[in-house]
Amino acid sequence: MGRAGTGTGTGGAAVAVAGPLLLLLLARPPPAAAGDSRKSDVRLVSEHFSQSPQKLSFYSWYGSARLFRFRVPPNTVLLRWLLQVSRGSGPACASVEITVYFRYGAPPVINPLGTSFPANSSVQSPFFIKMLDSNASLNISHPAPGDWFVVAHLPTASQKIEVKGFVPTCAYVFQPDMLVVRTVEVSILEPDVPLPQTLLSHPSYLKIFIPEYTQELQLELQGCAANGSLGCPVRLTVGAATLPRNFQKVFMCVSPTGACRLLLPSPPWDRWLQVTAKSLAGPRVLVAFQVVAALTACRPWNLNFQHLLQSSLNESCNTSTGLLPPHPGDHGNHGLGGSSRRHGGPCCLASYPVIREDLDVVSVRFWPVDRVWVRVRPATPSVMRLYMDTGMDSGGSLTVSLRANKTGITNSTLVAVCVNAASPFLGFRTSLNCTTAFFQGSPLTLSAASHKANLIIPYPETDNWYLSLQLMCPESPEECEQASVLVETTLTLVPCLNDCGPYGQCVLLRRHSYLYAGCSCKAGWRGWSCTDNSTAQTVAQQRVAALLLTLSNLMFLAPIAVSVHRSLLVEASVYAYTMFFSTFYHACDQPGEAVLCILGYDTLQYCDFLGSGVSIWVTILCMARLKAAQKHVLFLLGTLIFAMSLQLDRRGAWNMMGPCLFAFVVMVTMWVYRCGRRRHCYPTSWQRWAFYLLPGISMAALGIAIYTSMMTSDNYYYTHSLWHVLLAGSAACLLPPREEHTTPWACSQKLTCHYQICKNHREDLYTVT
Repeated sequence: MGRAGTGTGTGGAAVAVAGPLLLLLLARPPPAAAGDSRKSDVRLVSEHFSQSPQKLSFYSWYGSARLFRFRVPPNTVLLRWLLQVSRGSGPACASVEITVYFRYGAPPVINPLGTSFPANSSVQSPFFIKMLDSNASLNISHPAPGDWFVVAHLPTASQKIEVKGFVPTCAYVFQPDMLVVRTVEVSILEPDVPLPQTLLSHPSYLKIFIPEYTQELQLELQGCAANGSLGCPVRLTVGAATLPRNFQKVFMCVSPTGACRLLLPSPPWDRWLQVTAKSLAGPRVLVAFQVVAALTACRPWNLNFQHLLQSSLNESCNTSTGLLPPHPGDHGNHGLGGSSRRHGGPCCLASYPVIREDLDVVSVRFWPVDRVWVRVRPATPSVMRLYMDTGMDSGGSLTVSLRANKTGITNSTLVAVCVNAASPFLGFRTSLNCTTAFFQGSPLTLSAASHKANLIIPYPETDNWYLSLQLMCPESPEECEQASVLVETTLTLVPCLNDCGPYGQCVLLRRHSYLYAGCSCKAGWRGWSCTDNSTAQTVAQQRVAALLLTLSNLMFLAPIAVSVHRSLLVEASVYAYTMFFSTFYHACDQPGEAVLCILGYDTLQYCDFLGSGVSIWVTILCMARLKAAQKHVLFLLGTLIFAMSLQLDRRGAWNMMGPCLFAFVVMVTMWVYRCGRRRHCYPTSWQRWAFYLLPGISMAALGIAIYTSMMTSDNYYYTHSLWHVLLAGSAACLLPPREEHTTPWACSQKLTCHYQICKNHREDLYTVT
């Protein structure tokens, strides 16, 4: 069963249960769109899109959520998501709550952990539904064409560190399907040309193209009548539905005599705008009307390279020429060029050309052609367009940094700034809310008290973004007549803000060909950019943790000394290898300031895991008291097997436990063999059992229990350090005693570095070697 929830309005979305009945409903032909019933079968077509399923994970950071990307075709009138969840059949598979997010134009910005975002961040509350392991669906009427993103995850992950393969787990597989119903017959609404429409029982679908530099769009219903009587029972829906916020405009004509108009300031540029007309009368009531669209052109002052090089500050906007692009399919009088609103009047914006410089993956820099300043005036807004409609720019963070020249701004002036998508905000004289026809922008201000402003937009929508600036004088407008302010702009698109800081790692994620970035935090830091220090460790705690994890490896000096004392050189070498790489791996694994890496992190981790496994392997085989040749052959084979298994899966429990269990079987077999041959328990000495074997076995059992079931993210530094101590202590206790014919510290006699007289018993000759 699905349950919807969001911080904003849900718009035209509805949640329903999907099952066999839903599949039967989807198999039915779509409803009629407009006109009579004889044409209803050919006006709508349905399409089905699917992606490969993904296994869900418990949420700990953005990388643990599963992302899906779909593309909705144009002229879609109905979008239906089918959400299917399947789980395993094991005893660990219980019903869990799955959270699914939806967003248009960019991946959803989610915050299941309730952490804080960086300062000056512009974040919208996501739209989501919660569902159990049953199927669900979500319907969206008149969705916006383009990229739609779906993100799903399981509940928040627990702090317990579980060993892979040791604890039973359950697989939850999620697969969304997208079904769309789109119309193939759409009426084109041209500017200043009345379009007659007749409604009976089905809606009528229209669209109008909005050229670049359109300042206003006005829609008007004329000559509306229902079966010859007065009144206009028509509802007009303008625009497409988006999530998490829906800016569709709906208006109705309630007065039979009054004007029925809708005025849209700053409609989205250079795209088709959907308009749906639906009758509010009965099913057999005929409604006739005309739709008229009027576009107000905006004359841009294009500051090209010649303007910037000449620095003609006194040039009037009225003397510049601003050419508007033609309407698609225009033949003279039907585009903006033929509108009566097109000619005359001053320009409404100063357009600064912007250079886009691609630096790396999801890394772009925008800067004006003069590379430094943008001149802001009171007469018209200064506008910069950021080209971010490639489809691959929505996986990072857009950062806007502004700095006003202190000498140009006074106490009575301020610079109003708006950052919008699809079209710029141009109405600074009437409002400072940065609201355009279908987008809520982000406002900023620069003043004498605060001449700097910053804005961060995580995962910006795929579209052209606009930076609008205008000089304002709220107290004394006459001071702004000849004033101007230079504003320095720093506009960048980065994968992660500040590279996630010193306590995080910026990770580049991929879903098919789409790339996006996320921050993986450490040392208790949390948040979108690892800036939330509510649960962070102090520098002193980090240093203590680093010292515990590194110095605890010095406990391996005990088994090294015991091995050398008992002439076990191979075992001593393995323990020394483990101590060295475990020490420097944990020194490199620390976040923040207490970190030291002598090699690559992956290399140190591999060597640490390999040394730990081989240490257990050689200790158990050494306890078996095999012949020297057999023991060394098994030492080498075991090391090779560990190297191969760790390469396949470094964190798999059975990759380490499998060889160790085999070594344990070999040891038990040899002990049983000796017990049977000697007719006595082996080892024979009770002191050996009481002071060595039982303490060593107890430490090993306690260490395994801690490693597999007691470690959490909070106590990792203490429990893992204790694991080091117990592993090294058990190895020192479990090593067998030296052979009877060898003397203590006999290694120095085997590693001679001087001349020695050797006697050849066969020829009775003496030679010097």
